[in-house]
Amino acid sequence: MADKIARHQRLRGSDWQLIEEPLDLATALASIKDEKIVLLDCLSLWLTNHIMEGSDLTTNCANLLGQLAGLKMPVVMVSNEVGLGGIGENPLARRFQVEQGRLNQKIAAIADLVIMVNAGLPTALKGTLPMQAQ
Repeated sequence: MADKIARHQRLRGSDWQLIEEPLDLATALASIKDEKIVLLDCLSLWLTNHIMEGSDLTTNCANLLGQLAGLKMPVVMVSNEVGLGGIGENPLARRFQVEQGRLNQKIAAIADLVIMVNAGLPTALKGTLPMQAQ
């Protein structure tokens, strides 16, 4: 994992501003003052962090959605689709799958564009793909 992180840092270059926030994304997003493009990577890890912390998911999801609704800059969010596989065999896996599905639905409802990438091929689920993505 350390090698993977180092590789990402090298490829990212010095032009990227990085905020690593495992739990309080709403506050982290509020701290961005310039109208930059924001890459939020990834909602699945954020959700996992909250589940493992025993956080109040309803409140934290509402805070995140409220903050996203007020932003002026474009935000690209990465999330995993976990509903296409089998049902998890243990309660924690099932809970994660349900909560991830709920979060993805809420994010998709407020997003202008929702793209699913499968095998490197983008498909617009909501909105229209930019020409360069087709």
